[in-house]
Amino acid sequence: MDKEQFYSNLKLNNIELTEKQKDQFNKYYKLVTYWNERINLTAISDEDEFYTKHFYDSIATSFYYDFSNVKSICDVGSGAGFPSIPLKIIYPHLEVTIVDSLNKRIKFLNLLSEELGLEDCRFVHGRAEDIGQNKEYRESFDIVTARAVARLNILAELCLPLVKKGGYFLSLKAQKADEEKNEAIKAITLMGAKLEDDNLFYIEGEERHILQIKKTKETPNKYPRKAGTPNKNPIL
Repeated sequence: MDKEQFYSNLKLNNIELTEKQKDQFNKYYKLVTYWNERINLTAISDEDEFYTKHFYDSIATSFYYDFSNVKSICDVGSGAGFPSIPLKIIYPHLEVTIVDSLNKRIKFLNLLSEELGLEDCRFVHGRAEDIGQNKEYRESFDIVTARAVARLNILAELCLPLVKKGGYFLSLKAQKADEEKNEAIKAITLMGAKLEDDNLFYIEGEERHILQIKKTKETPNKYPRKAGTPNKNPIL
């Protein structure tokens, strides 16, 4: 979808962008494409595709979950800031924390935040396993998100320890979500959570899922396991 379709489709979902927000998205696209030549941020460079597969895909999370009363959101492995930075543009009150293991991306996100005039953003260089065991971050976020980072059973161990009791882990998935849900039941339960909803929708014919996983009790202290273990030895 081009920019005008992007604006129109958001309006159909009760999101009407201000001129400032439109300008922020335009700057965002230009900054990513400029820095993409220096840092590997995305394989998508076409503007229409970028607005569809990065911006609209990220914001679609808010069609199924109400962010108006959410205070804090943590985004694990967001790359160039998806989905949390587009959500921050739409909902400026959000306090955003992004965790990424690559320092070059953290530097880019700091630059991006400054250029877009975003406040209350924190970019943390580190492995999700280590951040999840850090008392400063553990079980402190209303919402934790992850988009196309790893399989759901791995993500459950990386993300759910960061979610406060009563909060949600929102996992953005494309195809094979049903297969991953079945595979992740044990991991989700061990982390003190339950799968509450699977929102299925389509973006220009492509399947998308937003899995809403609610944290119902505290995660046992031994999770997440040490860095690298969830990937090498996932919970099955």
